[in-house]
Order: sequence, then C-alpha cells, then structure tokens
Amino acid sequence: MTSPAAIEPDTKDWTWVLDRPCPACGYVAGAVTADRLAPTIRDNATAWAGFLAAPMVRDRPAPTTWSILEYACHVRDVHRRFAERVRLMLTEDGPVFANWDQDATAVEDRYGEQDPATVTEELLDAADAAAARYESVPPDAWARPGLRDNGSAFTIESLGRYHLHDVVHHLHDVRSAAKDATIAAYEASAGVYGRDEIDESLRSVLDRFLAMLQPAAHVLEIGSGHGRDARALEAGGARVRRTDVTPGFVERLRQDGYAAVVLDPLGDDLRDPAAPDMPYDAVWASACLVHVARADLPVVLRRLAAVTRTGGALHVSLKEGDDEEWSVHGTVAAPRLFVYWREGPLRAALADAGWDVVEIGHSDGLRGDVWLDVLARRR
Repeated sequence: MTSPAAIEPDTKDWTWVLDRPCPACGYVAGAVTADRLAPTIRDNATAWAGFLAAPMVRDRPAPTTWSILEYACHVRDVHRRFAERVRLMLTEDGPVFANWDQDATAVEDRYGEQDPATVTEELLDAADAAAARYESVPPDAWARPGLRDNGSAFTIESLGRYHLHDVVHHLHDVRSAAKDATIAAYEASAGVYGRDEIDESLRSVLDRFLAMLQPAAHVLEIGSGHGRDARALEAGGARVRRTDVTPGFVERLRQDGYAAVVLDPLGDDLRDPAAPDMPYDAVWASACLVHVARADLPVVLRRLAAVTRTGGALHVSLKEGDDEEWSVHGTVAAPRLFVYWREGPLRAALADAGWDVVEIGHSDGLRGDVWLDVLARRR
C-alpha cells in the first residue's frame, strides 16, 4: 500500500483568532459567549455525521490536504484534548499543557485508515464530553488560567473560544471540499445532462411566478443548468440573466447561443454588469440551492434580496427533510451533497433575509422525495 503524501506541519500560532475574525471560515471569537460553547460544539459535531457518510470520505482533495476522514479524526482528538485541558484548569492552579503534535498523531494513529462509522460515534461522544465539561464550569471559574507549553496564556473562557474555532474551521474545510465535489460531479455530467421538459408541477409554479412579474421583467437565474427554465421564463415574457456555478453548464449554454456566466451566489458579485445599479425584478433558483450548506443558505438569501427591488419576486425549491445526504442517483453519477429543509426553519430564514413568503407548496419528486416550492416577495 502506498503511503499518503506527508502533510506540511501546521506551525502557525492561531491565538490571533481570539482578537479578530478568521477570514477563511468567518469565525468571530468575540461573538461567542461562554453559555454558547457547549451547544455550538454539539451542533458542530452533528454536522460531521453527514460528511463522514460521503462516498469519497477517504479521498484527499489534494495530495497534501487531509481527507474528510482525517479531518474528522483530528476534530475528535481536539475535543478530547481540550476537555482534558479544561479539567486541568478546574483542578489545578495555572497548569501548563503538554505539547500536542497533531500532525504526528495523524500519522501514528493512521487517521486515513480508520473506520468512518466508528469515527462518527467517537466524534459525537468526544464532542458531548467536551460540551459537558464546559457546562460544568462554575460561574466564578471561567477566568481560571492555564498555559500552553509555548507560553500562550488562556482562561477557561478564552480556551473554549479557541477550541471552538478549531472545529468550526475544519468543518468549513470539509464543507468547501464537499462543495467542490458536488460542482465536479455536475461538471463531469454537463455534456450529457438531459434536456427534459418542464413537468406539470413545475409548470404550475413557473406560471404563478410569471404572474407576479411585470412585462419584460429582468430575472436573475441561479443554477441555469442546461437552460430549460430560462427558455420557459423567456417564453413567458421575462428577460433572464443565466448563471451557474458549474463551468460546463455555462459553456454548454454559450454553445447554444445564450449569454451565461459562472457565478457562485455565496460569494460572487450578483449585480448585472450591464446595469450594476439596477436591481433585478425577480430571482429564479429552482432545485439548485439544495446543495448550499445550511449555515450558508441564509447568507445567499440575503445576498439575493440585496440585488432585488422592493416587491420583486423569488422562487426557490429545496428538498424537504432533515440533515444532509450524499446522493448518486439520477443523471449525475458522481456523489453530490444535498441539504434538506423543513418548512418552519425555511420560512424563518426567508423572513430574516428580507423576503415575505407568498406560498410554500409541496410537490412530489421522482424518487419519493418531496420538494418545497417557495414563492416570495422582496420586503
């Protein structure tokens, strides 16, 4: 068996995240209060279960970048290590923590060869134990001190915020890898992705959406795919700006004679370069935001609202359910990550982002699943 490439040791001092936001993962230590440490640690651990079920859980996205499994093993061990440090800070005066070489541990414990199901359970247990340790801290003990072997000083509270950044940051790492894998799955199938016709259920949603628009309304389409929906919207009198995060779909649209751009609604400039100061009249995002991470969907919804005029229309469709799941069904053979939503939390996310829900319908999918079909207006 060929040994995996060595990971470059992380020798950076990350204590600066206690003083300023992390530009990579967005973590803001100052926004985390002591009472939120335990529930946030447990929530973070729950999210790992879906990623550890990924078909490519052992695959490294690059030779010197950890796989999902390796990251998860590290996060499990981080919880164990920090729970022990908090115990020391509660029972000893100013303990000095033993050095932990995380990169050596990954090699010695063969992170990449461990069983994902076992790691899932161990990570959940370790996170729960760490959360319970923080819950056990008396109100007057949060300022108790401890020292790393390099002299970095912590209180229990600052250690908790530092601990939380580590696991949040690595969840961001694997979410980025999952996003890249999902885009790559569509990219590999872009040339053969079907040109299926709009079914009766979607036609009904599309007609109601068009009824919300003025003639020649300017519509931003997120996730244009092979262009089926845009053609139907234009047949109904709308002007559509076609976008997709998958380059292969954009290239196919261009080959068919349509203007289209690669665009990620989470981070790219959503304004139309032809009229950057003019808001859109509507946004159409059918069956595409289902791949957006749960924590990121509210951000996307706010960004879409920011470029839509007051009273403008929105269509979003998401799969109904709980948690996340990797799928290899359908035209796309490679695994894609789907994020499921319930109507209540989805309504709340839309309202918080500046959208007034007109309706949320329920339609049957092709494999016994249920879609939540949203129509809303910009507040």
